[in-house]
Amino acid sequence: MGNGFSERSALPCCLPSLQPLHVVILGLDCAGKTTVLYRLRFNEFVNTVPTKGFNTERVCVPLGGGGGGGGGQCWRRRSAACRFWDVGGQEKLRPLWRSYTRCADGLVFVVDSLDTERMEEARTELHKITRLHDNQGVPVLVVANKQDLRGALPLHQVEQLLALGELGAHTPWHLVPACAITGEGLLEGVQRLHAMIMKKRKTTRQQKRKR
Repeated sequence: MGNGFSERSALPCCLPSLQPLHVVILGLDCAGKTTVLYRLRFNEFVNTVPTKGFNTERVCVPLGGGGGGGGGQCWRRRSAACRFWDVGGQEKLRPLWRSYTRCADGLVFVVDSLDTERMEEARTELHKITRLHDNQGVPVLVVANKQDLRGALPLHQVEQLLALGELGAHTPWHLVPACAITGEGLLEGVQRLHAMIMKKRKTTRQQKRKR
């Protein structure tokens, strides 16, 4: 199983000694978070069940040029090791999100583009988690999932309903249309998240030097 996304097929470019980035996947229940996780891990669709607690996987993400690509070519590209944490989205589990996002390098927030009735609920949870003291300034990748299905909200409506422009000047974010089943949009999104994380680290280092 797996190719360009898979840690197993990408060991030469993701050395165990490298500290992986801590990335947490959040969103309401049934948004497709676990499908996103295993598509990234194995680069294939994996049947999932509702997450009662959390799932975690270490993933080698190829950076720059090319899509999923073949695993055998991964060593020719730069790549980043990420530890993804997929946390259950049921209402009773959401208070636990803050425990997983503490010290996170980046957040992935998955929304169901078909679930218009719960978009406001998704907005509330997204803004709540990003406004926590520990998460202020942490880059956010918003995945508009199920864009392949008829009736999916267009991207500009997802952005508006989630009020992404109100996340604050210090919270970098990127919205990507995606289909977790096929993987479309996911690699581009994760690469963009990685770029935002690296930019934030660079800015932080520069600020420390000025003090």
